[in-house]
Amino acid sequence: MHQRSRVRREDGAASSGPQPDFRPVVQSVFSRLVECGARYDAAPLFPLDSVEILRRSGLQRVFAPPASGGVSFADSRAENAALLDVLRIIGRADLSLGRIFEGHVNALKLFTWLGSDEQRARLASALDDGAFYGVWATEPPPGVTVRREVTDWLLTGSKAFATGAGGLAFAIITARREDGDTQLVVVPADDAGRTDLSGWRVRGMRATGSGSYDLTGMQPSEDQFLGDPGDYTAEPRFTAGAWRFLAVQSGGIEGLLAETRLAMSQTARNDPLQRLKFAEAVAATRTAYLWVREAAQRAADDASDAPDFVRMTRGVVERAALDVMELSARIVGTRSAFDGQRIDKITRDLSLYLRQAGPDYARDQAAIAWLDHDVWGEGDRLW
Repeated sequence: MHQRSRVRREDGAASSGPQPDFRPVVQSVFSRLVECGARYDAAPLFPLDSVEILRRSGLQRVFAPPASGGVSFADSRAENAALLDVLRIIGRADLSLGRIFEGHVNALKLFTWLGSDEQRARLASALDDGAFYGVWATEPPPGVTVRREVTDWLLTGSKAFATGAGGLAFAIITARREDGDTQLVVVPADDAGRTDLSGWRVRGMRATGSGSYDLTGMQPSEDQFLGDPGDYTAEPRFTAGAWRFLAVQSGGIEGLLAETRLAMSQTARNDPLQRLKFAEAVAATRTAYLWVREAAQRAADDASDAPDFVRMTRGVVERAALDVMELSARIVGTRSAFDGQRIDKITRDLSLYLRQAGPDYARDQAAIAWLDHDVWGEGDRLW
């Protein structure tokens, strides 16, 4: 369960000791998550059983603030290394669940960075009750607003592509104040009357239930406001935090590679052209992993170049996923498209998941930074 390493704490003091390794925990429930993933993809429904498996395993609160019952990691590098493995393995089992869990972790990190002592105490109580959280920022025009109405605050508007709408207990949402700043607000996310999944008719990521959620008329109290206005988009954490969904996607690529290998007949394994395709898939898969691993460490350091490094990593992961999907289809053939096959499900899920907003813009911004200087960093710059 533990690996020994020498690390540096937040206060700068060196410490050595066993660092948490949660891979065995996720691997112990992996086959059950795969089975549930297939069932909820076919339904499609919010994966209640899968979420319950994660809760019972203890993973639901590992990455919460220590004050809320989370693990006290030696430093942010150790935490990101552990989180990288958990996200990859869950993504390997079921990308829809990986997206839900990644959103939950994003919310937990916001409580760590921005939450008050009272808010972290309420988070602890909610986690005791089995709650999972999400973060919803996408919205149709004119967007979500929060304004003062005499003595109360009032929300107006709705969220779109709200992962886990109606299934999660709570969501941290973005709302525009009257002065134009963005405020984070913690709201209930399980109101069926506010949930509309009718528009979530997709080929992949079906079980995420990323429909719309109407916030109009909600009256949050100020103790539901998380952080100060503008905190949510503070860099480098805002952009660099994308490494977490890249870790889930990387796990999906790994799952596709593993399933492709299993599907290869002995004839295919004896064919040098098929082996060449498989070797290309292995290289692409591990390349994605190595870039995401490096991005996680840059993000942990709050490095000024971390956003551009993560932007470049997005392109690397996308290219690897597209290549492995094509190579898998060419190796396995028609069987890769059969309904009920793991290869088909992973391919459908990845195809949609890769459409996270603005991949071309992210790669362009990374290129601008690299043209200025080698973002890879001190000690190994090429220019």
